[in-house]
Amino acid sequence: MTRPLARVLALLELLQSGGVRTVAELAERLEVDERTVRRYVAHLVDLDLPVESVRGRYGGYRLAPGHRMPPLMLTEEEALAALFGLAAAQRAGLSAASATAGETAAAKIRRVLPPRLAHRLDALLSALAFTAAPAAAASAAAPDPEALLTVADAVRHRRPLAFRYTGAAGRADDPAGSRTRERTVRPYGLVLHAGRWYLTGWDTGADAERLFRLDRLAAPRPLPGTFEPPAGPDPAERVLHALATAPHRHRVRLRIRADAARIRAQLPAGLALVGEPDAEGWSDVELRVAELDWLPGVLAALDRPFTIVEPDELRGLVAALAERLAAAARPD
Repeated sequence: MTRPLARVLALLELLQSGGVRTVAELAERLEVDERTVRRYVAHLVDLDLPVESVRGRYGGYRLAPGHRMPPLMLTEEEALAALFGLAAAQRAGLSAASATAGETAAAKIRRVLPPRLAHRLDALLSALAFTAAPAAAASAAAPDPEALLTVADAVRHRRPLAFRYTGAAGRADDPAGSRTRERTVRPYGLVLHAGRWYLTGWDTGADAERLFRLDRLAAPRPLPGTFEPPAGPDPAERVLHALATAPHRHRVRLRIRADAARIRAQLPAGLALVGEPDAEGWSDVELRVAELDWLPGVLAALDRPFTIVEPDELRGLVAALAERLAAAARPD
């Protein structure tokens, strides 16, 4: 714990002991000057703690009568990490007993948080969706907590959202690439997929549904008004479809003689669209990729019959891999 934070918590403990504490007394007990004491008090007020200023000869600071703060104090980042970890554990499929323990732990954390922070974290948990059991999600680096909570609040309350967004370089739908632009979006959902946070929604400037990575999003702010999300797939399905159909450099179309489960083992949702198999067991598969060189190895690992519909360049790469494998299998 950093020393300034320890002193702020020590200030809270002094105020919890009751009565009015003068600025001079608090400065002496905390070993800081009186200006620093006032700054620490401002920190407590920012956390929605009921610290009152008392004027007069014996004035100073006190907690509002009838209030006593619990010993657990969490920053926004700490509370976000704790509640998100509980939500991820429940989503991963714990036993009934463990799930109940997780719910009671989350309730206890919420109970000791300032109301404003508790409401914002509730908005995040209600807005968040996972594309799969979040085995890798817990270790994912979260975006800026303030931005994350602001976006989640807009999703939950169906408010339009404005933010600055830096697009990816080299995408076919943004030839300029890497430029930062102002976006206005009607947010549909907040999704965690493969260790990354995504926002899906309607981009009013592009007049189309778009997918945004939260690590490329800055300074989100809610706008007046509300909207009604459209019927259709849930946010997680929208994210997977958007990732699989993103306008990358190459469009790949395949025919693979295998069921969806076998194909998904090598080409998961979010990477490829897989159709229903026909009467002979052939499935249509489509991908949008930036590079082709990794695909021959994936198709070989699939170990099922396949044909390449397009592009021709992929046929050459597969043939080259086959020649290398055949050469490696020959005796010296």
